[in-house]
This record gives sequence, C-alpha cells and structure tokens, in this order.
Amino acid sequence: MKKIIATLALGICAFSQAQTFTEQDTLRGSITPEREWWDLNYYHLDIDVNPDDKFISGSNTIRYKVLEPHQVLQVDLQPPLAIEKVTQDGEELEVVHNINAHFIQLVKPQKEGDYNEVVVTYSGHPKEAVRAPWDGGFSWKKDSNGKDFVATSCQGLGASVWWPNKDHMYDEVDSMLISVKAPKGLMNVSNGRLRSVDKETNTYNWFVSNPINNYGVNVNIGDYVHFDEIYQGEKGALDMDYYVLKDNLEKAKEHFKDAPKMMKSFEYWFGPYPFYEDSFKLVEVPYLGMEHQSSVTYGNQYKKGYLGRDLSNTGWGLKFDFIIIHEAGHEWFANNITYKDAADMWVHEGFTCYSESLFLDYHYGTEAANAYVQGIRNNIRNDKPIIGIYNVNHEGSGDMYYKGSNMLHTLRQIVNDDRKWRTILRGLNSEFYHKTVTTDEIENVIAIGMKRDLKPFFDQYLRTTKIPVFEYIVKGKKVAYRFTNTVDHFSMPLKVYINDIAVWIEPTTEWKTEKVNGNLTSLRVDPNFYVETKN
Repeated sequence: MKKIIATLALGICAFSQAQTFTEQDTLRGSITPEREWWDLNYYHLDIDVNPDDKFISGSNTIRYKVLEPHQVLQVDLQPPLAIEKVTQDGEELEVVHNINAHFIQLVKPQKEGDYNEVVVTYSGHPKEAVRAPWDGGFSWKKDSNGKDFVATSCQGLGASVWWPNKDHMYDEVDSMLISVKAPKGLMNVSNGRLRSVDKETNTYNWFVSNPINNYGVNVNIGDYVHFDEIYQGEKGALDMDYYVLKDNLEKAKEHFKDAPKMMKSFEYWFGPYPFYEDSFKLVEVPYLGMEHQSSVTYGNQYKKGYLGRDLSNTGWGLKFDFIIIHEAGHEWFANNITYKDAADMWVHEGFTCYSESLFLDYHYGTEAANAYVQGIRNNIRNDKPIIGIYNVNHEGSGDMYYKGSNMLHTLRQIVNDDRKWRTILRGLNSEFYHKTVTTDEIENVIAIGMKRDLKPFFDQYLRTTKIPVFEYIVKGKKVAYRFTNTVDHFSMPLKVYINDIAVWIEPTTEWKTEKVNGNLTSLRVDPNFYVETKN
C-alpha cells in the first residue's frame, strides 16, 4: 500500500514528531476533493439488525447540496461490510472501491445549489467491539436473562465501521431519520425522538432534528423499560428519558438522580442544553458508556465514581456517577461544539474532563472542585503533545483529558473572576452553537474574552510536553523569579503566597525582582496553577 509520510512541525517545541501514515489515513482524515464539493443535508439510515448471526443489512439515503460541480462523491464504509449497490434517481451507479473509501461515479450533472440524493445499500458482519468504547464496533451481548443486548460505539474507529456515511467530522448532517428493525420483543433506542414504531416488523423510527456528528449516531437494542421526567431548564421544559434493562428499573430510578443535577450545573456554566428539540436520554448499554448525542449511553454498573473508583483520589470523585456527568458533559463539548479534525480532540475531552470539577463546584463548592482538579493532575503523563497530527485522523496524547482540564483550570485562576469565566464558557457554546471548530477558533474566543494574548500559553500546554517551571531565588528582603522550561515569550499571571499573604505577580522568561515586607520565611505557588516550582 502506498505510504504517505506526514511530519508535524511543532516549531515552538524542543522536538519534532515524524510518523508514517497510510493512504487510508489520508482518505479518512482529510477533506478530499471528493468530499469538499457537497454539503450534507439529510440521512435516512434504515437497517435490520440480526444478533443471532451478528449481521446487519439495509441502506443509507444521503441527501446533499451541491456546492460546486463535481461528478465523483466519496462515501466511507469499512470492511467486512460491503456496498451492494448505489443509486441516484433510481439509476444504479458505478463505484470505485479503495478499501474504506468508495468513490461513486455520478451520471446526473451536479449543478451548484441543487439538492440531490444517493441511496447506498449495504450489508455484512460489522466489526465486533473488542473493548468498547475504546476499540468499538458492535457489542453483541446477552443480559442476565439471556436476551440480546446490543449496542454500537465508534469514536476513533469512525462511524463507517457500521454504516456508510461521509466519515469526516467537518461536515455534520442537518437532520437524520434512524430506522432500526430489532428482534421481536426487544426495543431499539437511537438518537433524537421516537417518531413511530412499525409493530409488524418491530422497526423503531427515531428522528434527529439538530445537526449531529457521525460518531454520535447509535443503535441500542435490549429488553428496555422506560421512565422519564420533565426538567425545567433555561429554554423551558426538557424531556429527560431513561431506558434501562427491566431488572435495573428501581436501581436506575434512584441512581439517575444525578442526571437533573448534571443538567442544572452544566446549564449554569455552559448555557442551555443544546438539543431541547431532540430531548435528553440516558440509555443502558453493555459497555462503559459514550457521548452519543441526545442518546448518552450508560454502563457504569450503577456505581459512583468511575466503576466505583475515584480518579482524583480525593474522595470528591465518589460524589457523582462519572459516566453520567462526563458523557453528558459532551453534549456541550463534542456534540454542540465539535472538532473539525481529530487532532483537536482536546476540545471534546479537555473541556468535558474539566466539566466534572464544575459539577462539583456547583453542588459542593469551589474547594471541592479545586481538590478534584489537583487530584487528577497525578494522572498526567506528558508523553506527547495534546494536539495530534492534522489531516490523517490522528489524535494527540491521552493527556487531553487531565492536562486539558488542568490547563482550563489554570485559565480560570488567571481570569480570577468566576462571573467572567462563566461568561467565556457560555460564550463558547453560543458562538459555536451546533458548529464544527478548530483549536485556533477556540483559542481566539477565549483570548478575546480574557483580553489577553494567549498564544504562548496555548502553545505551551497544547503543543509541547513542557510544564512551566516557576524558579525563584531569595535575596535578603527581595525575591527574584522567572519561568523556565517554556516556549518563547511565555508569561502568565501567578498567585503566590509570600509569608502566607496572597500576592499576584506576572513572571516571564526574564528575571524579575519583588521586594518583601520583612524577612521572607515562606513562598509557595497557589496549587490551582498547573506549574512546577524550583528554588
């Protein structure tokens, strides 16, 4: 297979990173000429799921707007699934296959401004999840009563692991109908609102009225029971629906009380829940969980923390169900604000990891939130930069979670005004409402809100593995200080305690001197800043 060498020039970093990628990585990770000429408008995914044979079959109708004339359209579908045929206006079309990428040879002239459709018919045995959701696909399981318990998860792998689509994050479909034929006696739950059920075929039709990213689409089949509540939120009455296995109903009614608590805190910090029209759902699945839009999946075994464990080792992580809070936080950062390129996945995971502390802040106070963030700092590896390599579907370091959270927490300290910080967070969700974004766009909005040049700050934490070192020397009644281990032009306001008195300073990479009243007996940096100290 043809190899493509991609090198990320980190520039400000002390090193560069070179890695080899395949042609398939580029076809998946870039906005190819066969993608850029058309804009997604509507999907109708219509499939039959057969758990006995671990087999699916069906079609996806893809409606699109022509942005400029072109006669080749790229659709993505991963083997062992196979495209059986593609039609437009009833006419079967030629398809040139290149493993995961399929190039439809259109006959009808594609005129700018027109809305056209292709229908992609496919079938096969989709990849079975090995360790969902990290190594996803279809999870074919049984519940405790021996009934089929089936779910999909596909972040990273791509939605094309189980259905044909335009598998790049930059273009979200405007709306979508999801029709799933499930085994008799079982229910399918997908995104959006249940429009109808064909009782004869046991087909569930779910309609998504808001833009949705491809990996956010899901299928969940089980022996479900349903309960619900109405949450009076910032935009009025919000339907909150819960689908759980029959045997877990009473347990879920008690445990899912974290869901309205989540909604209350996140609407406060981030703004209105972004998908009132499509409702909010928690759906039990046979794996840990995932942020599927308006259909958040849950498998945390009805335990507090992360499967009963506190990721911060402070005790505060056991005050909430990690999966409910974290995965629902993605409704704002991942589903409302969505990265254009996988290299910028920190926009999803950094903000959402940080949302856990904001949940604590709202319900338990700022000291609890501070302790939690400082606690998860111990999970940071600093193995490689948070931002990955662009245009080849490459994620950055897993530090996007804990380091990303600590970076944002540090920014909150610099703002030093919770009303202003809240305005910035809500402003992001307003500015980028139902949009795909780049890191640069996120950086610019935060910088404008803070009225500060943050380029060196973001370069430091996102594009290098270096943590700023606050270095100081005591000289009698003076203290000299600076930052080391930084990018060029790095500076940052810092709250320190000199003789236990809070003092704000702004170290740069050059030595500065501060006079001290009396003898200096102690100096410590506020631990809410993610820096290291040396003296």
